[in-house]
Amino acid sequence: MMKKVIAIVQKDKCHPDKCGLECMKYDPLNRIKQDSGFHIGKSGKSEIAEEVVTEMHRISAKKCPFQAIHIVNLPEELKEEPIHRYGVNGFRIFRFPTPRFNSVVGLVGKNGIGKSTILQILAGITKPNLGKDSASYEEFIDYLKGTEAQAYFEKLKDKEIKVSFKPQRVDEIPKLFSGTVRSLLEKSNETKKLKEVIKELDLENVLDRNIKDISGGELQRTAIAACVLKKANLYIIDEPTSYLDIKQRLKVAQFIKNLVSETTGVIVVEHDLLIMDYMADHIHIVYGQPALYGIISQPKSVRNGINAYLEGMLKEENIRFRDKPIIFELAALERITSKKTLVEWPEIKKSLNSFTLEANQGAIKEKEVIGVLGENGIGKTTFVRILAGEIPFENFKEKLKVAYKPQYITPTDDLVAVALKKCDKNQIKSLDLDSLMLKKLSQLSGGELQRVMIAKTLFEEADIYLIDEPSAYLDVEQRLIVSRLIKDNIFLKEKSAIIVDHDLIFLDHISSNLMVFTGQPAIHGIAEGPFKMEDGMNKFLKNMEITMRRDMETKRPRINKLNSQLDKQQKQSGHYFYT
Repeated sequence: MMKKVIAIVQKDKCHPDKCGLECMKYDPLNRIKQDSGFHIGKSGKSEIAEEVVTEMHRISAKKCPFQAIHIVNLPEELKEEPIHRYGVNGFRIFRFPTPRFNSVVGLVGKNGIGKSTILQILAGITKPNLGKDSASYEEFIDYLKGTEAQAYFEKLKDKEIKVSFKPQRVDEIPKLFSGTVRSLLEKSNETKKLKEVIKELDLENVLDRNIKDISGGELQRTAIAACVLKKANLYIIDEPTSYLDIKQRLKVAQFIKNLVSETTGVIVVEHDLLIMDYMADHIHIVYGQPALYGIISQPKSVRNGINAYLEGMLKEENIRFRDKPIIFELAALERITSKKTLVEWPEIKKSLNSFTLEANQGAIKEKEVIGVLGENGIGKTTFVRILAGEIPFENFKEKLKVAYKPQYITPTDDLVAVALKKCDKNQIKSLDLDSLMLKKLSQLSGGELQRVMIAKTLFEEADIYLIDEPSAYLDVEQRLIVSRLIKDNIFLKEKSAIIVDHDLIFLDHISSNLMVFTGQPAIHGIAEGPFKMEDGMNKFLKNMEITMRRDMETKRPRINKLNSQLDKQQKQSGHYFYT
């Protein structure tokens, strides 16, 4: 079977006015017959007719100074034409997920691979074009003939199915809506369940605050509330845990699980695999190449789907979409560190306005990565800033070199190349930052900016690296790449790191020890530890009243179903977390 070869031109990277039109000069077809290959199209960017693309065009692609052209071999097993394409030589999506009533269906995949576009098509926001200039809705439904998706879109067209959509970018809401949280939710209250939803999502204290004045976590929960207060048969929820702490994530996951019924389903995109595993019934893996193409797998049970994603192999479809599996090495869980103490801190009691932080005396050893767990507003960032010297504390006068990546990053107009001018090329490559070097920091997406600042922080000469919420905006694979990069840097430099994050799988993968923060958010925080990994997780999970086990196949952490036999056994034995 011949491989299907396609050309993708990333229009945002193509600048014909700033190059020597290398794609055309080196195009083998243009040497034979002028303008039969790459040429400047109606868009003002480089284009090529789909039917003439061959392996030979890799020559043209490699000559592009902006890395805007890609010649891609699609999997031999892929027989379908695209469901949707963003213009000539644009990003395309193949196949389609199936919404199911009485189920939470999850989409798992890298950033930039088409998940949000799929949700917009399901919601009726984006009209699929079947890879052409345009296509009617009737053509699209006919294309799906014989599939479960056909029935869904017929009912959507005839308005027999109603959809409610929670978008990914909740930070855009204040730009679109002005007024209080209460007024927004009252406008959405078609189900007449306003009081129950407000209580379940802990929004009582922000109802009379203006939308533009609430935190990211409060905005996320408000967006979820507005979505589910609308009467719908399908709730589409894009990244519901961004900005939320682990306690809020678990609560929202259970809330989403409770939405389903015989006439109601949920489709959700989520990068926190622990939470996806907890709330989803079925999984579609979205694989391919970011910004180039995405392919949707057949549905799988949640356990098998996540394990297949980590393995990078779809056995039933005979497709390997990643060179190496993502492995949770049990040997790494021994958490070997040096015995040499790098820094000690005294007992801390610090008041900032109405908030007080207390921390036990503690120490960090060389080659140690300390994970930090706790709710939002409980003092984690305050503790990190005290160690970083950003918040003065009279009893702590250690003269440490500190490299600090804050939770909230304010981008400048500096070029990425300037920010990373001293960085190791291997780090830049491993974080996939090569193609961003000529962009301004202010032009980057949240995930791109996060990766740039992690690389910049890790390259600084320091005794201790304080990294606040490094997993924010990153997809599953990026999170695990970052965890490996941080661990390798700390070990090779014989330094230490403190990592604040809410993704338990990420912290499990990266941490040698844990600190646990408890108390009352915004009023009083208590920092305890560092503990050994199992002791710290036991303390944290006991406070959360949940237990976790390891998957027998991948060794990844999984949450036990509440009151299941295993949940009860672990609680009785005191082993809330099994290593």
